[in-house]
Amino acid sequence: MNKYENDLTHIRQMMERSSTFISLSGLSGVGAGLVAIIGCLMTFYILGQHNIDYFDGKPNYYSYQVLWQLASVAIVTLVLALMSGIYFTAKKSKKLGHPLWSAATKNTIKAAAIPLVTGGLFCIIVTFHHLFYLVAPCMLIFYGLALVSASKYTQSDVFWLGMFELALGLFAAVFVGYGLIFWGIGFGILHIVYGVWMYQKYK
Repeated sequence: MNKYENDLTHIRQMMERSSTFISLSGLSGVGAGLVAIIGCLMTFYILGQHNIDYFDGKPNYYSYQVLWQLASVAIVTLVLALMSGIYFTAKKSKKLGHPLWSAATKNTIKAAAIPLVTGGLFCIIVTFHHLFYLVAPCMLIFYGLALVSASKYTQSDVFWLGMFELALGLFAAVFVGYGLIFWGIGFGILHIVYGVWMYQKYK
Protein backbone atom coordinates (compact mmCIF):
# COMPACT_ATOMS: atom_id res chain seq x y z
CA MET A 1 0.00 0.00 0.00
CA ASN A 2 2.84 2.37 0.90
CA LYS A 3 4.43 1.67 -2.46
CA TYR A 4 1.31 2.81 -4.31
CA GLU A 5 1.05 5.93 -2.13
CA ASN A 6 4.68 6.77 -2.84
CA ASP A 7 4.12 6.27 -6.56
CA LEU A 8 1.08 8.55 -6.50
CA THR A 9 3.02 11.20 -4.60
CA HIS A 10 5.86 10.99 -7.11
CA ILE A 11 3.44 11.30 -10.05
CA ARG A 12 1.72 14.28 -8.45
CA GLN A 13 5.07 16.01 -7.88
CA MET A 14 6.07 15.41 -11.50
CA MET A 15 2.77 16.89 -12.71
CA GLU A 16 3.23 19.96 -10.51
CA ARG A 17 6.76 20.49 -11.83
CA SER A 18 5.62 20.24 -15.43
CA SER A 19 2.76 22.71 -15.00
CA THR A 20 4.26 25.15 -12.48
CA PHE A 21 7.37 27.28 -12.77
CA ILE A 22 8.95 26.55 -9.37
CA SER A 23 12.53 27.56 -10.15
CA LEU A 24 11.90 31.26 -9.55
CA SER A 25 14.55 32.33 -7.06
CA GLY A 26 13.98 34.72 -4.18
CA LEU A 27 17.44 36.12 -4.83
CA SER A 28 16.12 37.32 -8.19
CA GLY A 29 13.74 39.61 -6.32
CA VAL A 30 16.51 40.88 -4.07
CA GLY A 31 18.77 41.62 -7.04
CA ALA A 32 15.99 43.35 -8.98
CA GLY A 33 15.05 45.37 -5.92
CA LEU A 34 18.59 46.65 -5.36
CA VAL A 35 18.91 47.58 -9.03
CA ALA A 36 15.56 49.41 -8.90
CA ILE A 37 16.58 51.45 -5.85
CA ILE A 38 19.81 52.51 -7.56
CA GLY A 39 17.84 53.43 -10.69
CA CYS A 40 15.39 55.47 -8.60
CA LEU A 41 18.22 57.39 -6.93
CA MET A 42 19.84 58.01 -10.31
CA THR A 43 16.56 59.43 -11.61
CA PHE A 44 16.31 61.85 -8.70
CA TYR A 45 19.92 62.85 -9.28
CA ILE A 46 19.33 63.58 -12.99
CA LEU A 47 16.21 65.63 -12.25
CA GLY A 48 18.07 67.56 -9.56
CA GLN A 49 20.91 68.31 -11.97
CA HIS A 50 18.38 69.98 -14.28
CA ASN A 51 16.54 71.78 -11.45
CA ILE A 52 13.34 69.83 -12.11
CA ASP A 53 10.85 69.51 -9.26
CA TYR A 54 9.30 66.09 -9.80
CA PHE A 55 6.97 66.54 -6.85
CA ASP A 56 5.00 69.49 -8.25
CA GLY A 57 2.55 67.06 -9.89
CA LYS A 58 2.27 69.17 -13.02
CA PRO A 59 2.90 68.27 -16.67
CA ASN A 60 6.52 69.08 -17.45
CA TYR A 61 8.18 69.51 -20.81
CA TYR A 62 11.57 67.89 -20.41
CA SER A 63 14.35 68.58 -22.87
CA TYR A 64 15.53 65.80 -25.16
CA GLN A 65 18.71 65.62 -23.11
CA VAL A 66 16.76 64.89 -19.92
CA LEU A 67 14.52 62.38 -21.69
CA TRP A 68 17.53 60.58 -23.12
CA GLN A 69 19.22 60.41 -19.70
CA LEU A 70 16.06 59.12 -18.03
CA ALA A 71 15.49 56.60 -20.81
CA SER A 72 19.09 55.40 -20.46
CA VAL A 73 18.63 54.86 -16.71
CA ALA A 74 15.36 52.99 -17.36
CA ILE A 75 16.93 50.72 -20.00
CA VAL A 76 20.01 49.93 -17.89
CA THR A 77 17.81 49.26 -14.83
CA LEU A 78 15.58 46.91 -16.82
CA VAL A 79 18.50 45.03 -18.38
CA LEU A 80 20.32 44.59 -15.05
CA ALA A 81 17.13 43.47 -13.30
CA LEU A 82 16.45 40.91 -16.05
CA MET A 83 20.04 39.66 -15.94
CA SER A 84 19.79 39.28 -12.17
CA GLY A 85 16.53 37.35 -12.49
CA ILE A 86 17.83 35.04 -15.20
CA TYR A 87 21.11 34.36 -13.38
CA PHE A 88 19.63 33.43 -10.01
CA THR A 89 16.71 31.51 -11.53
CA ALA A 90 19.06 29.53 -13.78
CA LYS A 91 21.25 28.80 -10.78
CA LYS A 92 18.27 27.51 -8.78
CA SER A 93 17.03 25.44 -11.73
CA LYS A 94 20.41 23.77 -12.01
CA LYS A 95 20.47 23.10 -8.28
CA LEU A 96 17.00 21.51 -8.40
CA GLY A 97 17.82 19.61 -11.57
CA HIS A 98 14.95 21.24 -13.48
CA PRO A 99 15.17 22.63 -17.02
CA LEU A 100 15.09 26.43 -17.09
CA TRP A 101 13.09 26.54 -20.33
CA SER A 102 9.99 24.38 -20.00
CA ALA A 103 6.27 24.45 -20.75
CA ALA A 104 5.71 26.07 -17.36
CA THR A 105 8.26 28.78 -18.15
CA LYS A 106 6.57 29.50 -21.49
CA ASN A 107 3.13 29.70 -19.83
CA THR A 108 4.46 32.10 -17.18
CA ILE A 109 6.01 34.39 -19.77
CA LYS A 110 2.90 34.33 -21.97
CA ALA A 111 0.63 35.16 -19.05
CA ALA A 112 2.79 38.14 -18.04
CA ALA A 113 3.55 39.37 -21.56
CA ILE A 114 0.22 40.98 -22.48
CA PRO A 115 -0.05 43.24 -19.38
CA LEU A 116 3.67 44.11 -19.57
CA VAL A 117 3.68 44.97 -23.29
CA THR A 118 0.41 46.90 -23.00
CA GLY A 119 1.74 48.76 -19.97
CA GLY A 120 5.00 49.58 -21.72
CA LEU A 121 3.19 51.01 -24.75
CA PHE A 122 0.82 52.96 -22.53
CA CYS A 123 3.77 54.47 -20.63
CA ILE A 124 5.28 55.58 -23.95
CA ILE A 125 1.99 57.25 -24.87
CA VAL A 126 1.82 58.98 -21.47
CA THR A 127 5.41 60.16 -21.92
CA PHE A 128 4.57 61.48 -25.40
CA HIS A 129 1.90 63.68 -23.81
CA HIS A 130 4.42 64.87 -21.18
CA LEU A 131 2.36 63.41 -18.33
CA PHE A 132 5.47 62.08 -16.62
CA TYR A 133 3.91 61.99 -13.17
CA LEU A 134 1.61 59.20 -14.43
CA VAL A 135 4.40 56.95 -15.71
CA ALA A 136 5.30 55.45 -12.32
CA PRO A 137 1.67 54.64 -11.35
CA CYS A 138 1.07 53.01 -14.75
CA MET A 139 4.21 50.90 -14.47
CA LEU A 140 3.22 49.65 -11.02
CA ILE A 141 -0.36 48.89 -12.04
CA PHE A 142 0.47 47.00 -15.22
CA TYR A 143 3.34 45.17 -13.52
CA GLY A 144 0.97 44.13 -10.76
CA LEU A 145 -1.51 42.86 -13.34
CA ALA A 146 1.27 40.88 -15.02
CA LEU A 147 2.25 39.21 -11.75
CA VAL A 148 -1.35 38.33 -10.90
CA SER A 149 -1.82 36.89 -14.39
CA ALA A 150 1.39 34.84 -14.21
CA SER A 151 0.86 33.66 -10.64
CA LYS A 152 -1.26 30.67 -11.70
CA TYR A 153 1.81 29.19 -13.38
CA THR A 154 4.30 29.80 -10.56
CA GLN A 155 4.38 30.13 -6.76
CA SER A 156 1.17 31.46 -5.24
CA ASP A 157 3.20 34.10 -3.39
CA VAL A 158 3.61 35.93 -6.71
CA PHE A 159 -0.13 36.69 -6.66
CA TRP A 160 0.19 38.66 -3.43
CA LEU A 161 3.24 40.52 -4.69
CA GLY A 162 1.15 41.52 -7.70
CA MET A 163 -1.70 42.72 -5.48
CA PHE A 164 0.69 44.87 -3.43
CA GLU A 165 2.14 46.35 -6.63
CA LEU A 166 -1.39 47.15 -7.85
CA ALA A 167 -2.23 48.86 -4.55
CA LEU A 168 0.93 50.95 -4.67
CA GLY A 169 0.16 51.94 -8.27
CA LEU A 170 -3.30 53.13 -7.32
CA PHE A 171 -1.93 55.09 -4.36
CA ALA A 172 0.67 56.63 -6.66
CA ALA A 173 -2.11 57.71 -9.04
CA VAL A 174 -3.97 59.37 -6.15
CA PHE A 175 -0.98 61.10 -4.58
CA VAL A 176 0.20 62.76 -7.76
CA GLY A 177 3.80 63.88 -7.67
CA TYR A 178 5.00 61.09 -5.40
CA GLY A 179 4.91 58.35 -8.02
CA LEU A 180 8.67 57.90 -8.07
CA ILE A 181 8.65 57.27 -4.32
CA PHE A 182 5.96 54.62 -4.72
CA TRP A 183 7.90 53.22 -7.70
CA GLY A 184 10.99 52.86 -5.52
CA ILE A 185 8.96 51.15 -2.81
CA GLY A 186 7.22 48.79 -5.25
CA PHE A 187 10.10 47.80 -7.49
CA GLY A 188 12.80 48.25 -4.88
CA ILE A 189 11.87 47.64 -1.25
CA LEU A 190 8.92 45.34 -1.93
CA HIS A 191 11.00 43.16 -4.25
CA ILE A 192 13.74 42.86 -1.64
CA VAL A 193 11.29 41.94 1.13
CA TYR A 194 9.52 39.48 -1.16
CA GLY A 195 12.83 38.01 -2.35
CA VAL A 196 14.11 37.43 1.19
CA TRP A 197 10.76 35.86 2.15
CA MET A 198 10.83 33.56 -0.90
CA TYR A 199 14.46 32.60 -0.33
CA GLN A 200 13.79 31.64 3.29
CA LYS A 201 10.60 29.77 2.40
CA TYR A 202 11.87 27.74 -0.56
CA LYS A 203 15.59 27.40 0.08
